[in-house]
Amino acid sequence: MKIVKPLLILLLSSLPLLSGASLEEIILWPKQAPGYKKGEIGPESKRQPKPGQSEVIRIQNVTQPVITIYPAAPDKATGATIIVCPGGGYNILAYEHEGTEVCEWLNELGITGVLLKYRVPRRANRPKHEAPLQDVQRAMGILRKDAKKWGLDPKRIGILGFSAGGNLAMMALTSYEKRAYAPIDQADGFSCRPDFGILIYPAYLVDRVKRDALFPEVQITQNTPPCFFAHTGDDHVPAEGSVLAYLELEKMGVKGNELHVFPFGGHGYGMRVSSNPVSQWPLRVEAWMRANSWIPKAKE
Repeated sequence: MKIVKPLLILLLSSLPLLSGASLEEIILWPKQAPGYKKGEIGPESKRQPKPGQSEVIRIQNVTQPVITIYPAAPDKATGATIIVCPGGGYNILAYEHEGTEVCEWLNELGITGVLLKYRVPRRANRPKHEAPLQDVQRAMGILRKDAKKWGLDPKRIGILGFSAGGNLAMMALTSYEKRAYAPIDQADGFSCRPDFGILIYPAYLVDRVKRDALFPEVQITQNTPPCFFAHTGDDHVPAEGSVLAYLELEKMGVKGNELHVFPFGGHGYGMRVSSNPVSQWPLRVEAWMRANSWIPKAKE
């Protein structure tokens, strides 16, 4: 037993590395990303937590955006796909609890997760979401172009975002009619419209003081895809952003939306479980996706 136990521990500790080795990473732009300026930001790295900050992976200085494909197991795969957009104020990416862990959860539901490492921090003299929106639109086209290769249903590709990633998801959901960059190849001929959206404590939708109207760039129409929202009342990012976006979708006649505003939980919890009921949001999302037939209904 003294020999077997260390071997077992070594094997178990190596499993994430073995599974990670099979993940496919795709560089979004064959050359430089649109608007690239040499030396504008430093080299990509993991930011060390400041005193008092939680120990989570924070990626900074992304110049070369990529998507990482987390394929659902063949015996579970439903054909549905979700692009995951971590938050971080458009300055860093909370890459673990709002990224890799989310993709792993999606895999459990038979959904292929696509983790988007979009450009951060904000580029000078450009809207905060402009470069990331180019990245997510490019990613959506690539996924639809090569959907058959990965066993994806091109009509069931959603987007899920947290905080600033939730803002990015909203911009993708409402700004798909025209690409934010000049097309460069065949992938850009495919639709960049998400089929549905999941927004978890989305940021930058309303003014933090007035909280009475969506920002002008959030243009929800009757053609905006249906959305799921989860927020808390004690979040420093106003829950009114989620509420007003939900109400606008309903006003425009978009069917299939769902909104949850929990009393407590704050901001930035991602997939991390706590004693607050907001931790149940993944269960609510699963039920919503099944109700809307993005994934099959659970077997009784």
